[in-house]
Amino acid sequence: MPEPLLNMKILVANIGSTSLKWRLFDFANSAERLLHKGGFERVTDYPKAIEDCLAELKKANAIQNENELSAVGFKTVIAKNVTGCVRLDERVLQAMTDYNGLAPAHNPPYITGIKLFAQRVPNVPLIGLFETAFHQFAPEAAMRYAVPEAWLQIGVRRWGFHGASHKFIAERSAELLCRPDVAERARQLYVNADAVKITKAPLRVISCHLGGSSSVTGILNGASIGTSMGMSPQSGLPQNNRVGDLDAEALPYAVKTLGISIEEAQNQLTKQSGLLGVSGVSNDVRDIADAASKGNANAQLALDVFVASARHWIGSYFFELNGADAIVFTAGTGENQSNIRAAICANLENLGIKLDAAKNNSTRATEAIISAADSPVKVFVIPTNEELVVAREAKRYLENLKN
Repeated sequence: MPEPLLNMKILVANIGSTSLKWRLFDFANSAERLLHKGGFERVTDYPKAIEDCLAELKKANAIQNENELSAVGFKTVIAKNVTGCVRLDERVLQAMTDYNGLAPAHNPPYITGIKLFAQRVPNVPLIGLFETAFHQFAPEAAMRYAVPEAWLQIGVRRWGFHGASHKFIAERSAELLCRPDVAERARQLYVNADAVKITKAPLRVISCHLGGSSSVTGILNGASIGTSMGMSPQSGLPQNNRVGDLDAEALPYAVKTLGISIEEAQNQLTKQSGLLGVSGVSNDVRDIADAASKGNANAQLALDVFVASARHWIGSYFFELNGADAIVFTAGTGENQSNIRAAICANLENLGIKLDAAKNNSTRATEAIISAADSPVKVFVIPTNEELVVAREAKRYLENLKN
């Protein structure tokens, strides 16, 4: 194992098309502290936003100057032939550019933000933890599409996303289930997970990252065995305004029948579909739930479609894992929408899944167990911490460089 660095401050920047959010972690003397967090919405001037971010850190005495930063970490999404935790050099940025079409809402703003950070803090390493990384050890059969070999060679396969979130859930759920061996294996996953011996029965967890963007992942002994998202973030469960899973023939059929271009069809599938497309109300589940409560049938249908898809994927991994020790709800919808959690877990007593209605209804954005005392399968709400996972892996990357 590499020796830990004595002083290390890592800034994690979460970049959106019109937002910049950050958290600054201090790992001095092997401790782990959140020093500062903040963010800006409706960003139109990114260089100014980055400058203001650094000014906020200095104002809070979290840093005296930017050279105190050991690294800036990024929760990067996908790149051609690149995954894991890597230095964000020109080669990696080009690999991200090559896959802009797979993540049009994510890659372009990240590439722009990373280049701007490189200009502003040229002496600070920029490190990315790709969202695909957590799923890189899943069995090949779970990640392969039934396409010709030539398609596979150009990257047509399941990649999976929300990796930092699912990795955090893998670690934290193992701790809550009193399985330090599995928690340690999850922590060491990108280094040498095989070096950690599993001392008891396999630990089976189904992680439900439900938010504006959603995915369900089966986790065995701290590692992904498969996930609902596929080649792009436009797959799996219905997303806020992205379609989710769709028959491959639907696109050419719609293009011919509606007389629209492929570009327009893609625009409709990625910006006008998902919960927005079904509800006709909003891409925000809170607005949709409010409309449904007032009798809007399409809003209720959108919630029902979302719940049905979540149950489908949870059931898939329940079967694949031969049961589950725990089901975990995380991210904005999973952490805050008790009605969605209740609907997903409804009428599953024969599978050993029983919610405590009072606990479920009283839990919002806090860590809690919401299953009944006699439920064989534990059901948790665990607020995710993707930034902490990025910071930890960036720290490990720097330590490995030093050694």
